[in-house]
Amino acid sequence: MMTFGKKIAALRKELKLSQTELAKKLNTSVSVISRYERDEMTPGIDTAKKIADLLNTSVGYLIGETEDDNLLKDPKMMQRLKDIKNLQEEDRKGILYALDNLLRSAKLKTL
Repeated sequence: MMTFGKKIAALRKELKLSQTELAKKLNTSVSVISRYERDEMTPGIDTAKKIADLLNTSVGYLIGETEDDNLLKDPKMMQRLKDIKNLQEEDRKGILYALDNLLRSAKLKTL
């Protein structure tokens, strides 16, 4: 599993950003970015959010909660999750039950 720093470095390179460019966007120094990438230092939560936004990913991906760097970046999926969260509990349970069954059925088709 890649570390926080390795993920930052890989995403930065994927976007063809130099450490200098990322440092300027974060209003910090190149040495700080270098220390993040070598896992010698970790940013605070506000800086981690800024880094995630600049690198088009989520904090969850950077800290290892998910290995999908775009999972929470899809606005349509996020809106669906918010809509479900805002429903009354009974409706939310029904939708999640139906969704679980649909997902289970779709997974069985791929086997």
